[in-house]
Amino acid sequence: MTTFLQSLLIAMRALRVNKMRALLTMLGIIIGIAAVIAMVAIGAGASKMISDQISSIGSNLLLVIPGSTTSGGMRSGSGGTPTLTYDDAKAIKAECPSVGEVAPTVRGTAQVVYGNQNWSTIVMGTTPEMLTVREWPLVAGRNISQSDVDGATKNCLIGQTVADNLFGDLDPVGKIIRIKKIPFTVIGIMDKKGQSPQGQDQDDVIYVPLRTAQRKLFGSQFPNTVGAMMIQAKSAEVLKKAEEEVTALLNQRHRIGPAREVDFSIRNLSEILAVSEQSSKVMSMLLGAVASISLIVGGIGIMNIMLVSVTERTREIGIRIAIGAKQRDILLQFLTEAVLLTTCGGIIGMVLGIAGARIVAQLIGWPTLISLQTIIIAFGFSAGVGVFFGFYPARKAASMNPIEALRYE
Repeated sequence: MTTFLQSLLIAMRALRVNKMRALLTMLGIIIGIAAVIAMVAIGAGASKMISDQISSIGSNLLLVIPGSTTSGGMRSGSGGTPTLTYDDAKAIKAECPSVGEVAPTVRGTAQVVYGNQNWSTIVMGTTPEMLTVREWPLVAGRNISQSDVDGATKNCLIGQTVADNLFGDLDPVGKIIRIKKIPFTVIGIMDKKGQSPQGQDQDDVIYVPLRTAQRKLFGSQFPNTVGAMMIQAKSAEVLKKAEEEVTALLNQRHRIGPAREVDFSIRNLSEILAVSEQSSKVMSMLLGAVASISLIVGGIGIMNIMLVSVTERTREIGIRIAIGAKQRDILLQFLTEAVLLTTCGGIIGMVLGIAGARIVAQLIGWPTLISLQTIIIAFGFSAGVGVFFGFYPARKAASMNPIEALRYE
C-alpha cells in the first residue's frame, strides 16, 4: 500500500510539472468518454421515448383491421372494405378464451362546437371496454356504459386537448357540445396520453357510444360494420395464442377457406414494440462503438507520451534503481501515471458527456437517459485504457539497465 501511495504521489507530481502536456494527452480520452456517454444517453433516451409511445397505446394488444378484397377484378386497399362487424367483436370476446377485452371502433373527423369555441377533432365510436384496452384512466366524470351503446345515447368522453381548446379553465363535465351540429353531453374527461408512435396527439379525440357513431354521426350503407377492433389478451404469455384464436374465429365467421382471400389483418403491437426497442439498442451500440474509436486513439496518445516521458526520465529511473528500487516499483510508478492520466481524462469526459446530453435534451426536446451503469462502464473503460496502453512504456522503464540509465545524457 505504501509503495502504491508513493507511486501515486510521484505520478501526481509528474503531471503537475507538465500540466499542459498532461491536458493535451488526456484530450483523446476526454473526447472519447464524453462522446460515449452522450451517445449512449441519447440512444437510451430515444429507445425509452419510442417504448413509452408504443406502450401508451396499451399492453398485450392486437389490432384487427379490415383487409383487402377483390370484386369484379378490382382489389381494394388494406382497410378499404368494411368486413368487420360489431357481432365479430362480441363473438371474439365470448369465444376466444385468451382474449380479455375487445373494443370495436368507428372513427371520423368532425367539427365540435361549444359556445363560441370550435375545434376539429377525431370522433371515435366505441364501447366501454376501450378505456380498459387502452389503459386510459378518467380524471373526471364517468365512462361510457353499455346502456349508452345499446341506447345510442348522445354522451361523450373528451381528451385533454379537446377540453383545453373548447373549455379552457372551465369544467367540461355536464356541458353540452355539438358534434356535427348534434348536441352531446360531456360525461367524462380522459387523462393525458401524449403523442402516439406516429407523432399524433392521442388526446385530440372524442369517444362516443359505438351505436351513436354508426347511426347518427357516420352513417354507412353497412350499419353494423366497424372500422377496427382493439383486442387485449389476458396476458403477454397468451398474446400469440389469442392472435391464433382470433384468426381462426374470424376465418370461420367470414367463411374463409384455402381458396378465398383473407379479408382482415391482425397486427401485434407488442411485436412492434420489441422490434423498435431492438432497433434502438442496436443503434445505441453502434453509436457507442463509433465513439469508442476515440478512446483507442486517446490510448495510443497516452502510450506515445509515456514513452517520451520514460526517455526523458531515464537518469531518474537509473538513480531509483541504484538506490534500491525494484523493477516492480518502477513498473508500478509509470503504470500509475498512465492510469492517473486516463482516469482524470475519464472524469472530465464524464462531466462533459453528461452536460452535452443535457444540452441536447434542452435544445431539441429529445429525452436522454444517463444510467449509473453507463458511467461505471465508461470510467472502468478509461482506467483499462490506461493499464493497456501504459503497460508497455512502464515495462520498458522497469527493464532498464541501471548503469546504462545512469550514463544516459
